[in-house]
Amino acid sequence: MIKIKEGFKGERFVFLPDELLETYSHEPLVGNLYVRKIGFFPKVKYHYVQKDQGCSYAMLIYCTEGEGWYTIHGKTYPVKQNQYIIIPPNVPYSFGASEDDPWTIYWVHFMGKLSGEFLPPTPIPGTILPGEYSRLQDRIQLFEEIYSCFSMGYIKEYMVYSSMCLYMFLTSFLYLEQYRYINLPNHKEYSFSSRVIHYMNENLERNLTLDQLAAYFKYSPSHFSMLFQRETGVSPISYFIRLKIQKACQYIELTALKLNEISTKLGFEEPAYFSRTFTKIMGISPSEYRRRESEHGMV
Repeated sequence: MIKIKEGFKGERFVFLPDELLETYSHEPLVGNLYVRKIGFFPKVKYHYVQKDQGCSYAMLIYCTEGEGWYTIHGKTYPVKQNQYIIIPPNVPYSFGASEDDPWTIYWVHFMGKLSGEFLPPTPIPGTILPGEYSRLQDRIQLFEEIYSCFSMGYIKEYMVYSSMCLYMFLTSFLYLEQYRYINLPNHKEYSFSSRVIHYMNENLERNLTLDQLAAYFKYSPSHFSMLFQRETGVSPISYFIRLKIQKACQYIELTALKLNEISTKLGFEEPAYFSRTFTKIMGISPSEYRRRESEHGMV
């Protein structure tokens, strides 16, 4: 079996030298909890890591698509879409992607005096399903914020900020009810379309079908489509695609992600199809949109 640790198409990761991290570990606002390495691997076939002696750091792996597995304490656990694991330090382990449906993962190595406080009581994978009150996209946005600041970590203030954000990122997994509390209904009704749109926004990286959307809300596809279109004037799938392109615009404007990376993050199988869809909705190509936004930013 082919085994690959890194070097995948579309991967992103960043790390700082151990000497610099050692220096930062003595900083009051960093030393309690900080990033060692952070990254994103999309659909990484043959991904495999084995650490017979364990590592000095803890590691969170968040699977947003596909499947994988990990072995710890002599037992192997499947890791499926919308699940996460937190691997403790100094314990032998191995993990890898499914050969048939390789996972897409966000991951972070973390260390610090308080890192042990963010370890779950059992090694069983945790599950975070998208729903009407979930905050999956908020969590991904927080990951991107940590990633961006950590990549600037040679400047101490950016390293401090990435550490502060890491607290919320980790607790968003371990204190799920509290993290979702802000979105819970508070004696007010949400319209049908607003509930559907929230669910769509939580699944922008997936290619949801009309059948899948209707099944989640427990309607037949035809009735679901009729209800949604009556409130919005647009078919569900057309609306979903427009949300993807809206998110693409945000990535283009606010991040340094390459266009093919944005395409992958939003579930487009081919960058060419992403470009055609973007052009059809926005009237200009993604590259032209980025050029214009860059010029506007210099005015």
